Amino acid sequence: MFDVFQYTTRPNEDLFFQKDDADDLRLGELISNNDYEQAEIIILGCPQDEGVQRNHGRPGAALAPEAIRRQFYKLTNFGINAAVYDLGDTIIQPTLEETHDIHTHIVEQILLASKKLVILGGGNDISYPDGAAMAKVFGRENWSALNIDAHFDMRTDFPRNSGTPYRQLLDENFLSPKNFYEIAYQRQAVSPVHYDYLKKSGVNLTSLEEFQTSENKFDELLAGNLSIFWGFDVDAVRAADAPGVSASSPIGLTAEQFCSLAKIAGYSPNTKIIEFTEVNPHFDIDNRTAKLAAIAMHRFICAAK
Repeated sequence: MFDVFQYTTRPNEDLFFQKDDADDLRLGELISNNDYEQAEIIILGCPQDEGVQRNHGRPGAALAPEAIRRQFYKLTNFGINAAVYDLGDTIIQPTLEETHDIHTHIVEQILLASKKLVILGGGNDISYPDGAAMAKVFGRENWSALNIDAHFDMRTDFPRNSGTPYRQLLDENFLSPKNFYEIAYQRQAVSPVHYDYLKKSGVNLTSLEEFQTSENKFDELLAGNLSIFWGFDVDAVRAADAPGVSASSPIGLTAEQFCSLAKIAGYSPNTKIIEFTEVNPHFDIDNRTAKLAAIAMHRFICAAK
C-alpha cells in the first residue's frame, strides 16, 4: 500500500487561522485537528512552478498553495457540512517528471479511498498527473475533464511543461476526446493549429464569448455517470479580479462566474477532483487572487455531496 503520508509534508501550523471567538469560528480552528480516515474531502498542494518556467512563464506559482491556504483558513464554516482534512503538500522531487510520478500515486490512493480532492497548484502541468490518476482509478472511458482556462494547454513540447498536460493525457490514451471539455478559452491566446486538432479529435470547445452568452452549459454532462475532474486555471479570470496569475488578461471570467463554476462542481456527486492552478502571489494585489481561489474552494466544499 502506497503511504500518502510518507510522500507529503504537513501544512505549516501558522496557516490555520485562530480567531478565538466561539461565536465566530474560522476554518483554521475547525480543520486543523480533523482526521484523515473520517474526511470526505482532502486538500492537497503541489508547490512547484518548474513547468511554468519551462514554458517561459513567470515563476511564483510555487508559493500559491500556502497563499491560498492562508486565506482559506480565515473563512467561516457557514454552509460547510463535509469533513475536510488538509494532507499538506506533495514532496517536490529533483525533476518535474519525478514530482508528477509521486503526485499521481498520492492522488490514486486518495481516490481509491473514495474521497474527493481539492488540489492546489503550482503550475497547470499538475493536470497531467491528476488526470492520469483519474484514468487509472476509473478507466479511460469513465471520466470527463473540464479545463477552465484561457489556454488550451495542448502543446507538444518536450520536455513537458505547463502548456502540455491535456495533450499528454490525450496522446497517452488516458483521456477520451469526447469526454474532454475546453471551457472559456480566449481566441487571442490559443493556437489555431491546436484548435483544428481539438476540433478534428471531437473535443468539446466553448470559447469565453460562447460561455458568457449560453445557458445550461453542463446539464448533460452532470446528468451522466462519468467521474468528473475540474481543472480551474485562474488565468481564466480577468486581471481586474485575479491580478496574481502566471499569465494575466484584461478579459476573462468574472470572479462571480468563477465561483459559480466551483459551486456547480460541488453540486455534482460525480466530481472527484477540483484543481486550482497558476495563482502567482508575486503579482497579486492585496491577496486578491489567493482570496478568490479560497472563496471558490469554500463554494465547492459548501455544495459538495
